[in-house]
Amino acid sequence: MDGPKEIRWGAGLINLSVVYVIWGSTYLAIRVAVREGSGIDPFFLGASRTLVAGMLLLLWNALRNNRLRVSQGELAVLAVSGLLLWLGGNGLVNWAAQHADSGYAALLVGTMPIWVALIESVVDRKPPSVMLLGSLVLGFGGLGLLTYPKLHDAGRADVWAVIALLAAPLCWGAGSVLQTRRPVQLSPTASSAYQQLFGAVGFFAVSYLAGESAMNPVPEAWLAWIYLVIAGSLVAFTCFIFSLRILPTPVVMTYAYVNPVIAVFLGWLLLDEPVSGWTLGGAALILLGVAGVFRSKRA
Repeated sequence: MDGPKEIRWGAGLINLSVVYVIWGSTYLAIRVAVREGSGIDPFFLGASRTLVAGMLLLLWNALRNNRLRVSQGELAVLAVSGLLLWLGGNGLVNWAAQHADSGYAALLVGTMPIWVALIESVVDRKPPSVMLLGSLVLGFGGLGLLTYPKLHDAGRADVWAVIALLAAPLCWGAGSVLQTRRPVQLSPTASSAYQQLFGAVGFFAVSYLAGESAMNPVPEAWLAWIYLVIAGSLVAFTCFIFSLRILPTPVVMTYAYVNPVIAVFLGWLLLDEPVSGWTLGGAALILLGVAGVFRSKRA
C-alpha cells in the first residue's frame, strides 16, 4: 500500500481492530451453527461458507479489474496457505465446536502466537531466547490448566476435541507464516478469494469422505451461517490479510489477546457457558505466555 508510514499503519490498525472484534464473536457463531440439532455439519459449514465468500470476492475483483492471474509459485502459496488456514485451522475448530464450549475453543486457539514463535524458530534455525523459552513454558502451562479438567474422566469425543483445538492454531500459524514469508502480488481481497476457494475444495473433500449430509439448519443456525459468511469470511479474513501486509506479524498476532476475551464473555452471556477457576487460571497463563512472546520479538 502506497502512502506515508503513518497512514499505512493507521489503515493496518483499523483493519486489525475489525479482526479483534469480529473473530472474537465467530466462535459463538460456529458453536451455534454446529451444535447438536443445528442442522449443519462442521466441514460442510466450512465448505459452504468459504465457497460463497470466495466467489463473491472473486467477482468483486473481476468487476474492479484487479489482477487475478497468478504464477505457479503464487498459486502454490495460495493453495497451501488456504488449506492450512481454512481446512486445518478453521475446519478443526468447526469440528471441535460440536463438543467444546465456544469460549474454551477460543482460549486454546489463542495460543497461536506461541506456535508461530516455535515455527519461526525452526524455519530460521534459531534457538529460542531465554525470554521466549520462559514464555513458551507459561503458555503451555496454561494449556495444561485448561485441558486437564476436560481430559479428566473425559469421553473419547472430548479428547479428540482437545487435540483438534491444539492442532488448529498450529495449522493457522503455519499458514500465516507462509504468506508473510512468501507474499503474493495480489490485492488482499483477491488473495482472500483464492485462499477461501482452495479451502472450500479441501472442506468439500473432507465433508464427502466424512459422509456429511446437506445443510438443513434451524433458524438460529442460518443466522450464524450468514454472519460467518459476511462478517467472518468476507470482512474479517480480508482485513486479516490486509493487516499482515502492512503491520509486523507480531503486531497482527495480538488479536490472540482480544478474541478469547470476547468469545468467553459472549459464550457466558448468550449460551450460559461456565467460567471456572481452571478457565481463568489457564487463560491468565496463556495470555502471559503470549505477552512474553511479543516482548521477546521486540527485544
